[in-house]
Amino acid sequence: MTAASPPPPGAPPPPPPKPGMLKWILIGVGTIVVTALVVGAFILGRRGADSGQGAPVAAPSKPSGPPSAGATVEGMPEPPAPTPLEDIPLQGLPAVWVDVYAPARVRQALVGNAWLQEQMKKPLGQGFASSWAAFFGTSGEDLKASFKEGVFDVVAGRLLDVPFRMQWFVGPEDATAPAFIVPKAPAGATAAFEAMEQVARRGGYTAKECPSGAEPSVSMPEGGFVISRWLVAEQSLYAGRVGDRLVLARQPAMVLRGLCAGKLALEAPEGVDLELGFQHEHLGRELALLSHVLGMKEETRLGFAAEGSRLVARGIAGKLADEVRLDTAPLSDELLKLVPAETPVLLALQLKLPDTLDAARIQAYWRGDDEGKVLTRQVALVWTPRGDAALEHEFALLWGRPDDAPALERIFNGGNKLFHSTLCGHRVLSSSLEVLQRVQNACEGQSPNLLNAAGPVVAGLRAPGSVTLGVNTGQLLGQLAADGYWSEQRLGRKAPVPKSAPPEIEAARRDLETLPFVGLRGTVKGDSLVPGGFGS
Repeated sequence: MTAASPPPPGAPPPPPPKPGMLKWILIGVGTIVVTALVVGAFILGRRGADSGQGAPVAAPSKPSGPPSAGATVEGMPEPPAPTPLEDIPLQGLPAVWVDVYAPARVRQALVGNAWLQEQMKKPLGQGFASSWAAFFGTSGEDLKASFKEGVFDVVAGRLLDVPFRMQWFVGPEDATAPAFIVPKAPAGATAAFEAMEQVARRGGYTAKECPSGAEPSVSMPEGGFVISRWLVAEQSLYAGRVGDRLVLARQPAMVLRGLCAGKLALEAPEGVDLELGFQHEHLGRELALLSHVLGMKEETRLGFAAEGSRLVARGIAGKLADEVRLDTAPLSDELLKLVPAETPVLLALQLKLPDTLDAARIQAYWRGDDEGKVLTRQVALVWTPRGDAALEHEFALLWGRPDDAPALERIFNGGNKLFHSTLCGHRVLSSSLEVLQRVQNACEGQSPNLLNAAGPVVAGLRAPGSVTLGVNTGQLLGQLAADGYWSEQRLGRKAPVPKSAPPEIEAARRDLETLPFVGLRGTVKGDSLVPGGFGS
């Protein structure tokens, strides 16, 4: 067992889909989602307060001659014919997704968010949006199109103005960009699609079959799938349509995956406008193992709602297996004293385990053969993700029963050394002495801890729950931004290392660090986790 991914004790490991994928998926998804929201907000600022209904899009005018998928600009050459898509990838496994159930409300929250709109005027927002601002900001008049609105009004106002999914796949041929899938496009969305086809299509690809491993919910169109390349302002976006399913993506292979994906039923839970979902078994050994230990079924979903100009947490939802190993209890003040206030990610569990953690009892417990006494351990992971592949992730495991120390020494005895101590009534195992010192300083009151957090955050952490996830988004994104900047510096071996980042990078980090704390909670009730949310 290594220190980089300590599993709970005694759990039989399921087969790993792809080692190390979880760490990079979580960082990548977070970065991509934030980028998508920032880009959207930049363009949405042009739409005004009534943007929720979407701008009307004129259907493409009927050509007088033979039908053409090319531009309608007089004198422009016909676009090249689609070419066969070579090296069709495997379908990949659906691993992470974002379901947007109420696009109008989510857009309106972004439009009305003062912090986000202010950042669009600064290098932080301009850096995120610069490559796509010209694409989405181009107007129909610029394209000599049959519509007058901007490209963004067509894409977001009609194509993505109904429930849609952003889907990431993992497999042997991964791609970090998602496929945007509209499973049930109404007539207005298909008209917008055809309008873009008329003016932006510049060639594309065809595919005679779905990727291997796909279980498509659409019928193969006559002549195969057609994937169009939309070119606007020197930026390419790929698109495809079969029946009432529309798909957009940065790569043609991702469009094909989206067209060939299984049936999607985008049914919003009550009070939820957006969900982030994970398929445990497809995200690597760590998450698969954790879900097995907790007795959670295939997927977990994090729900959010658009309230005014904010996205607020609604909680953690998911189905549970027959053997539920989670209890319900509030987080103790002793635990909250151990967690440094600047911690980016906190995952806390109320975990039921045998009263003694000897090997025979644990093995029998996982088999369901142990009928002995069970105790609930309060367990928390304090985690600092890093945005540079050369940096180790920093973590501490907080174990709520110090009497288990000998068993923990035996269980966590891998090649990567962990540092042990007993602090604030918990056994602490940390990845480094520096992390252990931070936890000790928080425990002893020498530095702020979570008891010093905003009142709603402390109240939310103290509420009874089974699984609690706290994300200090300001600290998380600020640290990832700084790490990302330094990781991209290509300094020569003889070049001096700068003492500090440029002023605009430091300013961006400070702005990011003002973002709020987001808390999500799931509480066992029957065979499900009942969601609850809180934040600053």
